[in-house]
Amino acid sequence: MRLASAAFLFALAAASPAPAAGIALVLAVDVSESVSAERYALQHEGIARAFETPQLVDIIAATPGGIEALVLEWSDPDKIAITVGWTQIANHNGAAAFATSVRGTQRSSHGLTAIGSAMLAAATAFEHMPEPAGHRVIDISGDGMANFGVPPAQARDALVKQGITINGLAILSEEPWLDDYYRSNVIGGPASFVAVAKTFDSFADAMLRKLVQEVARGPFTSDSDER
Repeated sequence: MRLASAAFLFALAAASPAPAAGIALVLAVDVSESVSAERYALQHEGIARAFETPQLVDIIAATPGGIEALVLEWSDPDKIAITVGWTQIANHNGAAAFATSVRGTQRSSHGLTAIGSAMLAAATAFEHMPEPAGHRVIDISGDGMANFGVPPAQARDALVKQGITINGLAILSEEPWLDDYYRSNVIGGPASFVAVAKTFDSFADAMLRKLVQEVARGPFTSDSDER
């Protein structure tokens, strides 16, 4: 199935009005050249599994308004694509439907590592939500430092000024220092943090820990790291 461009999908993301979610999450997933087909599958399945886990589903259900979630895949700036549009999740059925949607998508691209450009595209997605959410979060996951596009620190500083929180999930399989790079250049905003997966095999566990942490604690607690 051919994927539409990010701009076209942004236009389709708006839906009929719904109660405002407590948290809006953009899950921005690395699909650059360093991510093999096997590694991509581990990321893809890890996200789906997280939304089938009772621990996360129960926390989402306890969040006033639930959450809105969207999946965005990124590599080159012109290859960024939304693969799952804004989905309201407030209970088990909503979470299961989101997991099914994630599994129903295909990889959108291969390319370089344009983290900053991905962050800006993720922020644009918030403009097309059905209703504004109480707290906006961008989750950047990846296995390498930026080597193309807008510098991540520049994008981060601009987005934090807009009230957006950026969290990171650093996969250390290629660059063991990547978590420090994410702390210095990627994350920002209220209660921002870096989760760490030592390899792609541990991505699913790290993704679940990260989602539980950011949904459960809200925007106003102190910074910390999850490993």
